[in-house]
Amino acid sequence: MAKVSSQDLGQEPIGKLLIRQAVPASIGILVMSLNILVDTIFVGNWIGPTAIAAINVVLPVSFFIAALGMAIGVGGSSIISRALGSDNPKKACKTFGNQITLTSIITVIFVIFGLWYINDLIPAFGGKGDIFEPAKVYYRIVLYGVPILALCMMGNTVIRAEGKPKFAMYAMMFPSIGNLLLDVLFIKVFDFGMAGAAWATTGSYILCFLFILWFFLSKNSELKINFSHLGLDLPIVKEIGSLGFVTLARQAIVSVTYLLMNNILFDLGGETSVTAYAIVGRMLMFALFPVYGITQGFLPIAGFNYGAEKYKRVRETIMTAIKYGILLAAIIFVFLMVFPETITKLFTQDAEVLKETPPAMRWVFAATPIIAIQLIGAAYFQAIGKATPALLLTLARQGFFFIPLIFILPKFYGELGVWMAFPISDVLATIVTVFFLHREVKLNLLPKEIK
Repeated sequence: MAKVSSQDLGQEPIGKLLIRQAVPASIGILVMSLNILVDTIFVGNWIGPTAIAAINVVLPVSFFIAALGMAIGVGGSSIISRALGSDNPKKACKTFGNQITLTSIITVIFVIFGLWYINDLIPAFGGKGDIFEPAKVYYRIVLYGVPILALCMMGNTVIRAEGKPKFAMYAMMFPSIGNLLLDVLFIKVFDFGMAGAAWATTGSYILCFLFILWFFLSKNSELKINFSHLGLDLPIVKEIGSLGFVTLARQAIVSVTYLLMNNILFDLGGETSVTAYAIVGRMLMFALFPVYGITQGFLPIAGFNYGAEKYKRVRETIMTAIKYGILLAAIIFVFLMVFPETITKLFTQDAEVLKETPPAMRWVFAATPIIAIQLIGAAYFQAIGKATPALLLTLARQGFFFIPLIFILPKFYGELGVWMAFPISDVLATIVTVFFLHREVKLNLLPKEIK
């Protein structure tokens, strides 16, 4: 394998570079998403549809804590990309050391809190009725491994910041495959039920951590840290926090959305509606993997070239990423509009769920072709270290538009109003993103004579 350097981010043609960065990221996200998808199929067919709803209840809590690691990872990786772009490896190593310390301390505290209030959190997130007991079993076991997952998510973003997307891809692939094998062993062979599904998930976190640990201890990483780098540096912590808060806010909004959706849908349609949302939610994670891959590939390229003051390359990166993203999203849109019934049958044969899920899926993905603009716009501001617009664009879709709509529309359209909120919020958020991004390019990325 040819030696890959972070300096390539500022030299190779943008189209070629974006593909080289995005394809491994897309494959990694695809494998991880397939893992979640197949895991849900296994659970639905081997344990039952209630088990799918139970896992959906647990996800907001576990994902939020894990997102603390992602937030610290993305915030720190923006600093690392720009530090490498401006030839400052000392700051890059210090930032990475601070990321490790922050992730370890904060996630352990949140896990202790989450376990202490287990009986209050599960019902609050929709784990009511028959859903409560299986959700509690899954929640307790998965939470033990969440700090490890947080370190994995943090480390993965740093690997990408170094310009090593293939290793980031491997870090997602190995545990995903391991999780499926453990699913078969613990659920199908040993018949451990929900506990088996939970231990399979936790085991996959450990596999991911071992691979990432190997990467940073090997010669593949440019970041060679020592114990002095682990000591917290206040300016770096503040910068990680301001940029990472964008990612954390995004995941917090996702968790709040799950909480509200599970409760609203439970009141409108009971366990069936919650299960339908769980299936649609899995498709939201899975179907858009190439668009998320483009976004992940875009981040280190934009950050590095902005740090190197190569603004023409930054503009080209934005336009190329949006073009590729829209094309891929349009293909996904057609597939989901044509085959929602077939997709639903993969998860369950329950007649009520089969009736409710396909029309909901069509509504949820109705504005998919424009979603790349939202993702790239928010990612750009995060990559260049501008936390405020990044935060506003991250919160726009779900925080400013979607959450108000799921309270307003059901008053007029019932459960249909909940599903209608998805495309409406996508369109409104895209309009806001276009405004901010166009203004930023005009003010800061164009030569003075063109402004």
